[in-house]
Amino acid sequence: MGNFREELTKDIKKIVGTLKSEEILVETLKKKLTKKEFKYFKLKIKNSDEKSIIKELQCDKERFEAIKKQTNVKLNQEKLKKELLIV
Repeated sequence: MGNFREELTKDIKKIVGTLKSEEILVETLKKKLTKKEFKYFKLKIKNSDEKSIIKELQCDKERFEAIKKQTNVKLNQEKLKKELLIV
């Protein structure tokens, strides 16, 4: 499915502890992110370019930027980080 651990390490600003297994990360992100946010994150892991992500998400550039920003905000929330990390 991709390397969620590596991408999360890049996106989460402050990691205290180690990330859980790939399967647990995927399940947690599926629950906590919206469908479009999760799809954006998966496409980002595939190293898709911005245009192909916008096409895949079926949205305009403005909506894409909002999804991107909201996903980053959610990934950096302490509540979500606690579910993703082994402390």
